[in-house]
Parts: sequence; C-alpha cells; structure tokens
Amino acid sequence: MTYHLTPRSANAKTGPIPVSTTSARTCPPACPFNHANGGGCYASSGPLALHWRAVTDGTRGQDLPGFLADLDRTLAAAPPRQLWRHNQAGDLPGTGNRIAPAALRRIAETNARHNARGWTYTHKPMTTATNRRAVEDANRAGFTVNLSGNSLAHADQLAALEIGPVVAVIPAGFKGRRTKTPSGRPVLICPAQTGPATCATCGLCASRDPRRPIIGFLAHGTGARAVSAIAAAP
Repeated sequence: MTYHLTPRSANAKTGPIPVSTTSARTCPPACPFNHANGGGCYASSGPLALHWRAVTDGTRGQDLPGFLADLDRTLAAAPPRQLWRHNQAGDLPGTGNRIAPAALRRIAETNARHNARGWTYTHKPMTTATNRRAVEDANRAGFTVNLSGNSLAHADQLAALEIGPVVAVIPAGFKGRRTKTPSGRPVLICPAQTGPATCATCGLCASRDPRRPIIGFLAHGTGARAVSAIAAAP
C-alpha cells in the first residue's frame, strides 16, 4: 500500500487542509462504486484520477512509516484541533475487503498525539468482527471513521451497528438540504454541496457526536448516473 499526503489541499471542496490519498488496492470489492467494477467512483476520473493512479503504481507517495512521518510533521506545525481528511481516494489500510487493524491504529495514534480532528470514510464491509472492532477502536481513539452507506437503507443498517458515524450516497438531482432514512434517521446533505461551506469550515464529518445526523453526499462526477442508480435502490 502506498500513501501520499498533501499538506495543504487546493481542492475547493475541502479547503486548505491536509489531505491524503491511498493506493486503490485498499478499495474493497464489496463497494458497489468500486472503480474496478465501473461503479462510478468520483475519484476514477478527472485530475484526482491521475494523482490516484500515480499513488497506486508507486510513482508518487510512500509506505506507511514515511506517510506517518509526514503526517506527524504536518500536524506538529498546525494549530491545535487541526482538521485533516484521510483518503480523498482509497480506503482504510488493508487490501480488498479486509481492514489492517495495526496500521489503522498507527494512523489514529498519530492523529491523537497532536489532538487533531482527522476523519475518513470506509466502504469496507462490516461483516467481520475484525473490521467492526478496528473501526470502533479508531473512533474511540479520536480518529473519525465514517461508515459509508450505499443508500439510505444501507445507512440504517450501518447506523444500527453503533460503532461509528454514518454517511450515505444520495441520488443526483435531490432537492433540499434534509431528508430521512427509511427508519426515520435524520440526514443532512453535505453543506459543501449545498452552500458555500468547505470541509475546512464545516467539520461535521469529523464529529463523532451520536446526535450528529447522517451526512448525505449527492452523486457527482462523470459516474453520477451509475452511482445514482445504486443509491436509489431500496
């Protein structure tokens, strides 16, 4: 696995915060949006795809110890409670559907050492005790791992596990800022998609408050039609 850290992102959506990218080998086959399956992953096209490909083939980035050293230096020079996003592309450590708990623990420890507000998302399936425990431990350590729902119904299933906050994909074209899951859980559409906010000014995805609503992400990118079809499934 190869990791790359951008100390100050130029992405208009995230704002000027540290952002990482991890090789595509971490992406689980279980994810219906997986770029390898033609599922419409937003990171599989445009400038991000070129960067991700370079990280995946190893021409850009480094191994976990090198990445953690870069992250350590970056967070040490940042203000307390610095927001940073892990994996603008890629998933949690571990190839395929499996999470590597020790590697995830080291990322969480680096985040905690600087009292930072790191967060990420995972499509790794929560069907094994190892994966569930790894996510729960990371969240307890202060590194926010959001479970990514393929739809609002799937988000309900993930929320019922009570091991971390949940996000969900919303079909493109949805109007409004709020909705609910089939079980009645409140959903707030990502403020960076509905207004002038950025990740740097919002920070909701870094919150582990159990009262936090599920964050909905509108399908976007060149694969939005394929993603919308998956997200609309009951």
